[in-house]
Amino acid sequence: MVKLSIIISYYKALDNLKLILEALNHQSSKEFEAIISEDDSNQETIDFLKSDSDNYNFPILHVNQEKDDGFRKTMMLNKSIRASNAETLVFIDGDCIPHKHFVTAYINNIEEGLMLKGRRVMLGEKITDKITTNKTIKPLSTLSVLFSDSDKKKEGIYLKNKSLIVTMKDKGLLGCNWGIQKKHLIAINGFDEDYVRAAVGEDTDIEWRLKRIGIGSKSMKNKAIVYHLHHERGYSNEGVEMNRVLLKEKMDKDLYICLNGLEKHS
Repeated sequence: MVKLSIIISYYKALDNLKLILEALNHQSSKEFEAIISEDDSNQETIDFLKSDSDNYNFPILHVNQEKDDGFRKTMMLNKSIRASNAETLVFIDGDCIPHKHFVTAYINNIEEGLMLKGRRVMLGEKITDKITTNKTIKPLSTLSVLFSDSDKKKEGIYLKNKSLIVTMKDKGLLGCNWGIQKKHLIAINGFDEDYVRAAVGEDTDIEWRLKRIGIGSKSMKNKAIVYHLHHERGYSNEGVEMNRVLLKEKMDKDLYICLNGLEKHS
């Protein structure tokens, strides 16, 4: 049985997805499955997986929408939880390429009662263009990233046993790189599907609800690394603010077990 289900939130960026799958094909541990969590209904994705999935050395599952009905990421994450075969789930976004020891880091650090929080290197325009134009992850060596036009480069220095900088501050969960045991997500009824705008629902909301049932945090900084491809921001400040208002309402009502999640409650 696989030890990790890596859930990749994906929307209309097949070339980026191919880069992620290439990186997963070169992982130092093969004890995982990948779940492509597509917030869309795209024949191009289906055709690609049908023709190319045998080229990868890990199992690939695909869950998608019946139609493209706007931002429904949390709905797709719940569908992916239901489809997963591992007891530990790791979440990344479709613009984040995992380091070669990404899977190993999560397998070695998973603990009951803890959410694992990874960070990301923010790749610059130039190195992103080199990666996407040549359709290869080869430019993602440590030295190439350090001397590139990227931000948060220190997050890309891999250290097997500890972080580069030890800090007591508990940084917020990033929805693009984190892990948890499936049973803990089931305990809070999964992701809240009331969030139909980007940001907050897939990270801030899920974090406060997990903390509410006593789940602690463990940093994966400099262990589980992803490289975020540069692109323009795909969401508005207005949408984020509307989500924050919604979050406050739910916190005020103490709805840490969401009503509109893996199961639907009135």
